[in-house]
Amino acid sequence: MKHSLKIILILVMLFLVTQYFGLFIIDSYSTETIQNINGENITNTTWSALPFNIERPTVQQETSSIALLISIFLITFLILLIIKYNLEIVWKTWFFTSVLFCLLIAFGSFLTAQLSFILASVLSYAKIFKRNIITQNISELFIYGGLASIFVPVMNILSVSIFLILISIYDYIAVFKTKHMIKMAKSQAKLKIFPGILIPYKKNKAAILGGGDLGLPLIFTGVALKTLGNTAYIIPIFSTLALYCLMAIGKKNKFYPAMPFLSIGCFAGYLFALLL
Repeated sequence: MKHSLKIILILVMLFLVTQYFGLFIIDSYSTETIQNINGENITNTTWSALPFNIERPTVQQETSSIALLISIFLITFLILLIIKYNLEIVWKTWFFTSVLFCLLIAFGSFLTAQLSFILASVLSYAKIFKRNIITQNISELFIYGGLASIFVPVMNILSVSIFLILISIYDYIAVFKTKHMIKMAKSQAKLKIFPGILIPYKKNKAAILGGGDLGLPLIFTGVALKTLGNTAYIIPIFSTLALYCLMAIGKKNKFYPAMPFLSIGCFAGYLFALLL
């Protein structure tokens, strides 16, 4: 096992909670209406605007996977530049802004604009400048619901499936071949400012699950929710089981790409949901 059974169970449960919190946030921005056209009921989904005039990207659903993948490549390149030149203040500013925007969207789904702004600002500041395990993990439970609410409306099940396949290949290469993902993880952990869940359990030992591993399966499930309805809520169970399998077969002190496992879990959950 990569960690003790207790730590693995805590990690996968936090992953599962993040997925369901995220789905609640995504669903709060959507409204379904049923129209009867020629005797057939057609379900239409409309998406409400994001708070504080935050705009969703204007891309076609068919090509949204490519746009999102290019964005991830660009972000990775910029992070590597920040690491190379030790631009800590740039990383803190960028990360604070990103966290704030995602939390504004997340809290704006169920709070007033004033309350969501106050809570998002306080939690973002605490996450970056008053770091502790509580603020780190509590913020992570909500961040990815806000992030997914941006991208889910502009993707369909085909584009998000292609995206998961491509990002899984990239994750494998980035961890096992180029190893730049490991470099990024170590550098961010050294600064103690990084996206993801952190479970410390020994001196200088911690279980970490990166932000992409939390957010990308949620985007897939959010898109599935548009087409499958409530049966899509079964998908996080499968992705959580896939994560547990990775942790169970993994070895201590070794890095693994989680997205190939999580993607398999997402696809298995989607196929199972189709059968319900």
